[in-house]
Amino acid sequence: MYITPMKKLHTFHIPVMGTGFSIDTPLKVAKYGISSVISLVDDTLIEQMRKFYSSLYGEDYKEIKKDDPDHRARRITEYLNLIDRIVKKQIKDLKSSAFETGSEITKYFELLPDTSPFKKLYQEMLSTKDLEVKERLQNELRENVKAGSIDVNIMTKLDRTNFDKDGKELPSEFSDALAAFRGYAQSTLASAIIFSAGFNRKLYSYIENFKDFYCNATGEIKKKIVLKVSDYRSCITQGKFLAKKGLWVSEYRIESGLNCGGHAFISEGFLLGPILEEMKVKRDELFSGIKSVYEKAVKLKNDFSAMPPDAKITVQGGIGTHDEDQFLMNHYDLDGTGWATPFLLVPEVSNVDEKTLEKLRVCDEDDLYLSNCSPIGVPFNNLKSAPSNVVQERRVQDDRPGSNCFKGHLKFNTEFTNLPICIASRQYQKLKLEQIENSDDKENLPSKKDVVVKTCICHDLGASALMVNGIETKQSLEPAICPGPNLAYFSKVVTLKEMTDHIYGRIDLLNSKYRQHVFIKEVGLYIDSFVKEIKHCKCTLTDKQVTYFNGFKKNLIAGIDYYYDLFSKLMKDAQDQQKRIFDELKEFRSKLERITPDQINPLRKK
Repeated sequence: MYITPMKKLHTFHIPVMGTGFSIDTPLKVAKYGISSVISLVDDTLIEQMRKFYSSLYGEDYKEIKKDDPDHRARRITEYLNLIDRIVKKQIKDLKSSAFETGSEITKYFELLPDTSPFKKLYQEMLSTKDLEVKERLQNELRENVKAGSIDVNIMTKLDRTNFDKDGKELPSEFSDALAAFRGYAQSTLASAIIFSAGFNRKLYSYIENFKDFYCNATGEIKKKIVLKVSDYRSCITQGKFLAKKGLWVSEYRIESGLNCGGHAFISEGFLLGPILEEMKVKRDELFSGIKSVYEKAVKLKNDFSAMPPDAKITVQGGIGTHDEDQFLMNHYDLDGTGWATPFLLVPEVSNVDEKTLEKLRVCDEDDLYLSNCSPIGVPFNNLKSAPSNVVQERRVQDDRPGSNCFKGHLKFNTEFTNLPICIASRQYQKLKLEQIENSDDKENLPSKKDVVVKTCICHDLGASALMVNGIETKQSLEPAICPGPNLAYFSKVVTLKEMTDHIYGRIDLLNSKYRQHVFIKEVGLYIDSFVKEIKHCKCTLTDKQVTYFNGFKKNLIAGIDYYYDLFSKLMKDAQDQQKRIFDELKEFRSKLERITPDQINPLRKK
């Protein structure tokens, strides 16, 4: 029998993890058909990894120095081309390996979900006694081996303006985001670029200059656009903006605002379940609206290419069990899920140094927290005992707060200097603390604690990748790490096969700690964030702030009501589980209702 090749072998992907944890993940999982994402933030780390893998695979290496023309884009292009070449070789070698215990091709098919037609064909091949049939089936399986996508991520907020050695501002195409995009655009990869952290019009307009992002005559797009979004409105706003330029968004990745790793882009109390419900209900409306805009744009461009395939909708953030994974996919008609944080405990997949790995393995709910350490001013998921945090606290105690700014990707502040500097740098924190110390108006200035909490994430998030691979550097290495709250329920260092088996329901890797449903966990995180925001207000709240907080509260209550209705329908045959969820929702609602407009001001920080 012949099976039409599937475009997607696995139902999950591995999202970007920091700047260094997934910097080379495609080299570890793409050969098994699993898609993963590389961060394009840190071109210095990318160049270090290119040198390392060039040596490992016997390829020529010529350094691209920081003062070379267009160094950032060129570094990224050369690294991605190297990854592309290596993965293609891995696939070639895998196809030629024997179907025997422990071989690469055996692992390829063993990892597939049991529902995959290729998994069933593989099992049929194993069970047949007819040698001629076995050989034919093996040849068919080899022909359908396909690499996972080597995707990349650009955090659109990180778009630093760059300067030449004389301090003269460079043209906009040399900003961090545009240069990184150009690096990917000029690579040999046929994959996807994921845009996260918001709407960057300058960046989106720049895409028009590169033909690989347009649909060809057969309906294919070599380099696809994927948007990581928080809600329906973001999908339609950004999707239409790109469609007007004849650019098609191939996938919308919905991510929980709080129940995720890395930076947390908190919504005004809009919860994941209601967001997915709106996407489900309005899916046809979303795509038909964007499609009509796209068709007009293509017509104006006199481009008679075929219509691209329908866009996909996926979800990520806090998923921890096979049942949750399947529920999300089936109930909301999704095309896939993203699993990131649990893969930090899989050395085969991610770069986590041994000491930090052990800290992750034994961590509890209280060890994982939403911090204010990120210099971009967005809450950042953190591990209390991470080496970077320990060093930062020691510097404060030694009256030497702030970090050395080795890479400068977060240099945005010009409060004290002509050229931008980073607010986590020693230079900025020294100047800011002196300002606070000498000011008579401390009420309108941040506290000293709020200043010194900012720490380096450019250099420190890439430290583990250097340590794991034995790459020497002149700078000290104190790794930062950014797991989501979900990590508290995983306490074993495991293999890729074990984690994949967990995702597909073949084994259970959760520890014995009670773990709330992914939706319920997010409600608690949002209520904690809501109360924290109110307490952080130092003065009497303005009418605008009161309106904002009341709206936040209203949205949370609406989300809780949605979950009451959802779980009353879905868990009729699981009364004990349903009761527990209802009790948790009742407690959350009661807590919210106690926070009335008259009680908001007493919660403020004294």
